[in-house]
Amino acid sequence: MWSVAEKRSFGGIGAAVARALVQQGLKVVSWARPVSNIEELAAKCKSIGYPRTLIPHRCDLSSEEDILSTFLAVCSQHSGVDICINNAGLAWPDTLLSGNTSSWKDMFNVNMLALSICTREAYQSMKEWKVDDGHIININSMSGHQVSPHSVIHFYSATKYAITTLTEGLRQELQECISPEVAETQFSFKLHNKDPEKAAAIYECIKCLKPEDVAEAVIYVLKHPSTCPEEDSREQIGDIQMRPTE
Repeated sequence: MWSVAEKRSFGGIGAAVARALVQQGLKVVSWARPVSNIEELAAKCKSIGYPRTLIPHRCDLSSEEDILSTFLAVCSQHSGVDICINNAGLAWPDTLLSGNTSSWKDMFNVNMLALSICTREAYQSMKEWKVDDGHIININSMSGHQVSPHSVIHFYSATKYAITTLTEGLRQELQECISPEVAETQFSFKLHNKDPEKAAAIYECIKCLKPEDVAEAVIYVLKHPSTCPEEDSREQIGDIQMRPTE
């Protein structure tokens, strides 16, 4: 059983990862606040005849109550969590000198607290169901490893640096982290929602990563010998950083 903690609006990297996991024959419970996009992808997966199921579930990741009730539903209906993929990501264009406090709180709640709550609940589920080969993967960002000169994402970057710290803190509990830099999703269009031309230019200036690239990295991590306790492995994957070649 797989539990995918998703963005508040499902698409891009989240959709690519969910699709890749279903293709591998896994049951995926995918979360978002609006579930229409997940339902559409689930129908496509079913029509293509993938061997397992994509299950949409509505969850507002800014609400701990929603997260806890969703985990309760997953554990009661699907016998617990084996893998949790934290892909929550939210950015508002608010600078440190003139930003809106409510926007800062929104980013903090989704990018950091939701990830921490999901990690805790996934671990508790694995512990309860005696899953000794479970995985928690954080889809972070290169903004969590370097400070951008663009002031509108400095607070967002701070939340992603926190994820880097949280991930390292959980590294010995088989916590893996994947940090893509510029991936061609709807992220920039949401960040620069008042200037779609500026958002489009970000993806046009270089050959960007594709959501499928991140999905392939997730599959690589999960298939790597270090994830199989019965195999004699010499390494453990702690962090994958992905950048466009250009």
